[in-house]
This record gives sequence, C-alpha cells and structure tokens, in this order.
Amino acid sequence: MAKGIKNSGLNTNPQIVAELGPGDSLGVGLAALLSGARRYYAFDIIKHSSVESNLKIFEELISLFKNRANIPGESEFPKVKPYLDNYDFPSDILNNERLKQSLKESRIRKIRDAISNPESLDFFIQYKVPWYDVNVLKKESIDVICSQAVLEHVDGLENCYEKMYEWLKPLGYISHTIDFKSHGLAKDWNGHWCYSEIIWKLIRGRRPYLLNRESCSTHIGFLRKVGFEIKTIIKTKSQTKLALRDLAPKFQHISKYELTTSDVFIQAIKYEK
Repeated sequence: MAKGIKNSGLNTNPQIVAELGPGDSLGVGLAALLSGARRYYAFDIIKHSSVESNLKIFEELISLFKNRANIPGESEFPKVKPYLDNYDFPSDILNNERLKQSLKESRIRKIRDAISNPESLDFFIQYKVPWYDVNVLKKESIDVICSQAVLEHVDGLENCYEKMYEWLKPLGYISHTIDFKSHGLAKDWNGHWCYSEIIWKLIRGRRPYLLNRESCSTHIGFLRKVGFEIKTIIKTKSQTKLALRDLAPKFQHISKYELTTSDVFIQAIKYEK
C-alpha cells in the first residue's frame, strides 16, 4: 500500500482500535475485529449507525476475508485517496494462522451479537454517542485511533489531538485522512477560506458541527505540539482558481502549496518519553 502501516514500521496487529466519526457504517471497526483486534470503540457526536446495515456489511466482510479478496482499486473507488501501490490482499500480514484465529465461527457469532446489541457493554464493540466526556477512555489504553474525513469537522482541534495522545499506549499511533474541501459550502473547493468570520458564523448557524476550516499546516503543528512524531504524510493536490489575495484575513498565512492541498493522509506515532 501507499507508504502503509507496514512500511512505516507501525504495529500491524493492533488489539484495541478506536474510530472517530464512523458515521452510518462501522465497517472499519468490523474489519479490524475480523483482522484479530480484541475491541473496537466507535465515537460519534450524533447516532448514525444502523444495526441492519452493519449486519449486512459484516456478512460481506466475512466473505471477503475468507476468500482473501483483493482490496477494491481505483477503478471502483476513484475518489478514495491516497491510492495504494498494491491492492492485493495483504496475506503477509493477515496470514493463514492469524485468520484461522480471527475468523473462528464462535468469535464471529460473538461479534454478530455485539452488532445486534449496540447498547450492551460487550467486549468486542463499544459505540459511544455522544462522546463529549474526555474521560470516556482510560489513558494509554488504545493501540490505534483512525478516522476518515472527520477531523475537518472537529472544534477544539488541539484538545482533540491532546486527548488522542493521552489515550494511546506508547508506540500507539493515529491514522487519519483529512478533507480540506468546502463540502459544497462554496463555489470553489477551497472557497470556504474566503469567508470572513462573521459570514462563516451565519453559514454555520446552530449546527452542532460543520467545518473548522483549519489548513494542513495547522493539523501538523498541533500533532507535533502535543508530542506525536509523524511517520507518513501524503497530500492530495487539486487545481484552484483562487489566489492567496482572495482569502479572508484569517487565512492569509496559508502558503501557495497549502492552497492546493485538498486532502492529506497522516500517520503519527506516540513514542515513550
């Protein structure tokens, strides 16, 4: 894969996995459980997840894992970035012995029961909605925290990274894809950086969340400030009609390079101090 976990020297067999903002699908966590993880935490602000949908996804994942199916590629999901160097099933990581244990029928039944009862205190799945309580997890209890197009919506971003750092065990890591686009709130993909603070407050209204409008350098700065060491960073570039002079005063610090950075994939590790 594109500078993936294995090439970054990160743990390829995390036991405790947490996902921020899974939305209407717990598919990432279910895949982690089928890969051998012992527990999956799903944290969201608003309840989106559907038991029926997740059960269907789970059965599909079981089939894919049992058949060692290749990862869907660019032709099937052209908008999912970064692209991978190799879409083969990762049999060097998910070898036969590992899958023999993770795909035991008794284990699959227990995971299926956990999906069907999302409010239970099941060993496999913990679905927390809402998760505002900063003490929702014990310090140094998680192996990996991941998200897909979520952190661009988080208010109090520095505090969020601080909490992730606290939750992770030493040598634990984060893996996030962050989308800097306007999400349809402006004509141009980066047009949300042109709005003044007053206009942006009017656009946001009373929504519980929208976009924090932070740029890539802000995320990287917070990561390093709280103690993470970045292992992988892959930026997706997009053409823009805007110039730096078109941006609101708050975003005049953005570089020409950042102005064309529409997405970033970041992996960062917590080393022991």
